[in-house]
Amino acid sequence: MLTALEVFTTVVVGVMVGVEFSVAFVVNPILNALPEDSGQLGRAHGGRMLGAVMPVWYLTSLVLVAVWAVIGRHDNGTGLVVTAGGLLLLSVIMSILLLVPINNRSKTWTPENRPADWKQQSNRWDRLHYIRVAIIVAAFTLLVATLT
Repeated sequence: MLTALEVFTTVVVGVMVGVEFSVAFVVNPILNALPEDSGQLGRAHGGRMLGAVMPVWYLTSLVLVAVWAVIGRHDNGTGLVVTAGGLLLLSVIMSILLLVPINNRSKTWTPENRPADWKQQSNRWDRLHYIRVAIIVAAFTLLVATLT
């Protein structure tokens, strides 16, 4: 049972990391290179779509890691799992306090109603997202290390 939980949790977190990595290093650079207002409209749509899914994914990942830590508390590597859970918790707190407010604004923007500083706000979101990606990659790495 614990092995199945470990593998399932690692896959769930790993796929989440992959999505967030691709947003940071593939999707947003593509959107930023589009002409005129296309990129901003694409980011707004992505903010709506991923903004609905990612909170559930982050919290599910955190809960799965917490369950793994509790069930496997007597196994070697539990410290790595707890540290990974702490990093995922940090990513959730960072998301709620820093990224979600920007996303909630930007997902409603159109070329007609966006604020004058919309590019600066988008760039701030990107910078914060890079930090969040580094945090969840570290958490994923710890989970994988625990399995070896």
